[in-house]
Amino acid sequence: MTTTNRISWLSVPDEDGAHEGVRKLWAKAEANMGFVPNVFRAQALNGEQFLAWWTYFNLLVNKEGHLSNAERELLAVVVSGLNRCVYCAVSHGAALRHHTLDPVTADTVAVNWRHARLSERQAALCAFAEKLTLTPAQMQEGDLAPLRAQGLTDAEILEAVQVIGMFNMTNRVSSALGFTPNAEYHEQARSAPDQQPS
Repeated sequence: MTTTNRISWLSVPDEDGAHEGVRKLWAKAEANMGFVPNVFRAQALNGEQFLAWWTYFNLLVNKEGHLSNAERELLAVVVSGLNRCVYCAVSHGAALRHHTLDPVTADTVAVNWRHARLSERQAALCAFAEKLTLTPAQMQEGDLAPLRAQGLTDAEILEAVQVIGMFNMTNRVSSALGFTPNAEYHEQARSAPDQQPS
């Protein structure tokens, strides 16, 4: 891999050097998405650790949970924007556009969620994510009150905390090693809601 198309500051294994389970995941991603996310390739250097991370990440972000997919991706983009993590802000910005069919709001959230047109529930989740990301030592029980006022259950609050925690960790891995987002993410779900293909 040349320096112009590097996806990580560390070495990246090829098909022959990757763990068997990782290769299967690459093949599944290629079949489902049409490409292999660079984060799958960049973390494959330590195959067992990557697969353990992916199992939990996939459960939190992609499976049916207590929060909606759009809410989980909203948290991902807010946290990634605050941490200035290029890979995660770009890739999960694409996912947020996909789940909301609203590219304007998704792009605005990535820069400053306070400027986005959000519901009160969404804004409460964003404010909570911001405090937990930027000043975790200042968290108090009272920080849960705005979430409960918006009707979030304890299970939903716990899931929000887990998603926020996951992205703070993943942002740091991605930023520390210079992960580069796939070009495909920049183009995904860019049509306005009334221009989406049927």
